Amino acid sequence: MLHLELKDEIAARYGDELAAAPGVAQDALTVAFLNGLTVELRYLNADEYSVQWLWRETLLRIDTAPLHPDLATFPNHFHDAGGVVRPDILTVPGREPWENVRILLDAILENPLSA
Repeated sequence: MLHLELKDEIAARYGDELAAAPGVAQDALTVAFLNGLTVELRYLNADEYSVQWLWRETLLRIDTAPLHPDLATFPNHFHDAGGVVRPDILTVPGREPWENVRILLDAILENPLSA
């Protein structure tokens, strides 16, 4: 299962920054960091995913639902802190899932309100 693989990769790379071991549910992986950032990953495969994160009171998300064909990064897109849908410049559908997750986690750990 992809979530189990991602769980192991996250624990290995970010272990010192985690508030607890990543939690695996039926269709999601939840990761809580010591800095208060909480991330929920839903990865069906390399092309279909949704990653949302909560920073304080702000919820942000990147997903690949094919709803915004006008964006340069269609189908992936970023729902920013103001609820505006923008191009997703971090993840790439088809890229190896761990690569997308690593790039995104590195970016949001540095600045949780931007992606």
